[in-house]
Amino acid sequence: MSEVFILADFVGDKIARTTSELATYGARIGDVTAIVLAAPGKGPALASQVVNGTISKVLVMESEDFDRYGVSASAEAIAHVLSEHKPAALLITTSAFGKELAGCVAVLTDSGLITDAVDVTAELVATQIIFGGSTSVHSRVSHGSSIITLRSNSVTPDATTSSPEIINVPTVVSERAKHAEVITRQPPVAEGRPELTEAQIIVSGGRGTNGDFSPVETFADLLGAAVGASRAATDAGWYPHSYQVGQTGKTVSPQLYVACGISGAIQHRAGMQTSKTIVVINKDPDAPIFELADFGVVGDLFTVLPQASEGVRAHKS
Repeated sequence: MSEVFILADFVGDKIARTTSELATYGARIGDVTAIVLAAPGKGPALASQVVNGTISKVLVMESEDFDRYGVSASAEAIAHVLSEHKPAALLITTSAFGKELAGCVAVLTDSGLITDAVDVTAELVATQIIFGGSTSVHSRVSHGSSIITLRSNSVTPDATTSSPEIINVPTVVSERAKHAEVITRQPPVAEGRPELTEAQIIVSGGRGTNGDFSPVETFADLLGAAVGASRAATDAGWYPHSYQVGQTGKTVSPQLYVACGISGAIQHRAGMQTSKTIVVINKDPDAPIFELADFGVVGDLFTVLPQASEGVRAHKS
């Protein structure tokens, strides 16, 4: 049976849902082994959380170099393990860090790379959505291990649990990987909302908010949703760039995406088009975003969202 590696994701010291999503994809391909990168002494606690039923082994690598030297140190350690085991594939969650890491590992192991996939089959055929969501591409790596990054929320994760074998692996980080050092970090501000790329529900605001995101935030909080923003809104300084959804922002694929006052430029559509259900609120009936909508409301978000919020409150009570 083929062996497939996945890189376990953590939010702080807590296992991320995306780890189970990667494991679910991996189980289609073969026997799943999870890689845990940890600071010295933290490996056992992190590895104990990797209990998805499709994972048979957990390889734990500990080093202060992962934090100190970032992607280059992490990539070299992973590449060393891949060169020893030669798995059929390495699956990583699509993110800025994940894609940079995947590219470095691909170069170090002389392997092919596919990024931002929304599916992968047992035969390692990956599906990507390109050209702003207008075209699906099916591709397969032809050399080395298949290094593939996968969008979060693209698969329903296996819900079973198990107790995989935990193996401590010596960490190899050479001087070559230490040319750039991380000297400061800015941790994300905890705000009580789900992380954008992992959220099951996202409510996003655009130019139509005129800079006032309060109705968007109120509706999102009632739904337990994350808040997103279009590039127009972030470029105008109305919302932080870290919340931008789109081709130059974050790519999301939630169960429900509510677009409020967003016209639907191609770069925004590229970041959210694979959402399972799309609801659009826009006072322009000809806005391109309506082409994607499963449900649409032609109206001013400042009128529609407060009514929707009241409806949610009434339903909860």
